[in-house]
Amino acid sequence: MIEIGLKYTSELTVTEAVTAIAVGSGDMPVLATPMMMALMENAAMLAVKNELPEGCTTVGGHIESSHLKPSKIGDVVKATAEVTKVDGKKIEFRVSAYSGDTLLGEGTHLRFIVDKEKFLSR
Repeated sequence: MIEIGLKYTSELTVTEAVTAIAVGSGDMPVLATPMMMALMENAAMLAVKNELPEGCTTVGGHIESSHLKPSKIGDVVKATAEVTKVDGKKIEFRVSAYSGDTLLGEGTHLRFIVDKEKFLSR
């Protein structure tokens, strides 16, 4: 059962592969905003993964986040997702990303529980 307060933290080290230059979202050698948001989504997915029915997963439906500070190559970034609301197959999260004690971004994320086979057959 998915409970409010379930939380998970995902981590990555900034490499050239996840910079704004590499993913095409900018022209600076810093963590790309889409990669920070992907890390937030990963944390949300993993926060509830072990609570899902057999054959189910979650898919992202919406994410909204600020991106306040840059992270350079070599920085370690941690993103945390915490369940704030569960409504049937809809799960809402509070998400944030930090490098050390520095807040990089924060926002909300929505995921839906889906049956893997049915989802892929569409």
